[in-house]
Amino acid sequence: MTSLNRITFHWTGGVYTPNNIDKHAYHFLIDGDGNVIKGDYRPEDNTNCLDGFYAKHCGGGNTGNIGIAICGMYSNDYPIKRVQIEAACKLAAQLTMRYGIRITNRNVITHAEFGRQYPHTTSNGKIDIINLPCVAVYGMNNVGNWIRNKVQWYRSKM
Repeated sequence: MTSLNRITFHWTGGVYTPNNIDKHAYHFLIDGDGNVIKGDYRPEDNTNCLDGFYAKHCGGGNTGNIGIAICGMYSNDYPIKRVQIEAACKLAAQLTMRYGIRITNRNVITHAEFGRQYPHTTSNGKIDIINLPCVAVYGMNNVGNWIRNKVQWYRSKM
């Protein structure tokens, strides 16, 4: 059995409220008000993906991987909000402590970064999350670094 060693940040591509498909794909969802909503699967379900009972959030890389999704990005009417990215980073900090996950550019990443790191997976070419206008951060590397720094900041406060 594999341990949990990665957290991947996503957006749902929907509205600010998760639907049943979202709940089935991700371990945690952040709604438009910054509330954390649990998905259908526990993070531990992704330690063994051979049984088919796991959150399928990261094509080609679900084993050992916790999926956090920010609800939104269906259109310009549903951009990621500051309250959402803050809540996602705070949750990720808690999860890094609970599961002993290191905060590196291989372990706390965006879906876009995962696809770039593993180009032979179905995650290759994903664009979530490459821009965060709510905090004026643009570009895949900058967004990933901002998220990791924020997760580390929250972790230092715990």
